[in-house]
Amino acid sequence: MSDLPKQPMSLIDVTDMSAGYAGIAALRDMNLSIDKGEIVTVIGPNGSGKSTLIKVLMGVIAPSEGRVERAPGLSIGYVPQALSIDASLPITVARFLSLPKPQKASEIAAMLTRVGVPGLEGRQMTALSGGQFQRVLLARALLAKPDILILDEPTQGLDQPGVAAFYRLIEEVRTELGCAILLVSHDLHVVMSATDRVLCLNGHICCEGAPDAVLAAPEYRALFGDGTGGALALYQHHHDHDHDHGTNGHQH
Repeated sequence: MSDLPKQPMSLIDVTDMSAGYAGIAALRDMNLSIDKGEIVTVIGPNGSGKSTLIKVLMGVIAPSEGRVERAPGLSIGYVPQALSIDASLPITVARFLSLPKPQKASEIAAMLTRVGVPGLEGRQMTALSGGQFQRVLLARALLAKPDILILDEPTQGLDQPGVAAFYRLIEEVRTELGCAILLVSHDLHVVMSATDRVLCLNGHICCEGAPDAVLAAPEYRALFGDGTGGALALYQHHHDHDHDHGTNGHQH
């Protein structure tokens, strides 16, 4: 019997997966694994299959081919791209955070503080600003104590300092909780600096790797053009770009 340690399984393994709707494949021949603690950013044009990928990973739709394996007992936290709440529906932040599973008031208070919006428990969801709303959605996902946090274009509608601050918060959460993060980005040229891997999607994985490797890939250039000089910009923090307003997270 071999004494070699058994390779720990990834959180999610996708093998030869195709998926779509009404017989039309939105994704084909996908092979992907997400490991504990890593940050994976998915970029791609509209219609490239980003939303389909999220649905398959979460088990909302089944693949038409191939397989998706999740680690036993895997907990997924999800922050949707947009969530519209009927303005006529009175629901407080505390009530929203207790759906679908009741949460202790102390845990709700602690999580709201952690994501930077303390004391909002009694506020109506419809009265929140865009940035507050996104942080409440993040709090709800984190209350599930996720092994993997899936964020679908979470910074849409936020201004640049808001985006930078949200990305910084995500990095801190990953460091504290050790969860993996799959972030779907709508900005093709801006990727969170802590990203371990970028997946370039267009119905299949065109290229993947560290941000600088993806930038150099001809497939990336072919798909997205040269854009901002072809730069795949990183949201840097600390001293890297202190003169660069809105990208370092220190400008408010």
